[in-house]
Amino acid sequence: MPSGSTQSNLAFKGEVQMTNIQKYNAADLDQLMDKIARNSIGMDDYFNRIFSVSTQNYPPYNVIQVNSTETRLEIALAGFKREQVHAYTEYGKLFIRGEKETSDEEGTFIHKGLAQRNFERAWTLAEDTEVSNVVFEDGLLSITLKKIVPEHHQRKDYI
Repeated sequence: MPSGSTQSNLAFKGEVQMTNIQKYNAADLDQLMDKIARNSIGMDDYFNRIFSVSTQNYPPYNVIQVNSTETRLEIALAGFKREQVHAYTEYGKLFIRGEKETSDEEGTFIHKGLAQRNFERAWTLAEDTEVSNVVFEDGLLSITLKKIVPEHHQRKDYI
């Protein structure tokens, strides 16, 4: 904090200036959300996305930032065939769905540690992000996402 600023002077005197949001704690979360919802129009979809976060952890995946405009999503799909995996975008979301046929394998499983069940995962994409490449190889689904950079924001070398 720069010396001489109001906040540094207040902190030095032992006074702390709280913003409106800092006045709320976990016990007051309902009141805070009520005030926010009451004073926002058209934000319902945004709040639903924030508070409906799934804790689903199957199938396992990695998100890799390749560079400032490219991200790669890798999803481990051991035991799935290409025709059993579907990747598509709709309404600003990337959906990955795996449909595994139930097989009547001979014998009784002593231990069944390979999860090979049907699933559907969804990731919300930013408005300036699009799917540029999808590859399914050796049980690994790799999806490359590119950020769309408008021409007036792109780097231009003049000399």
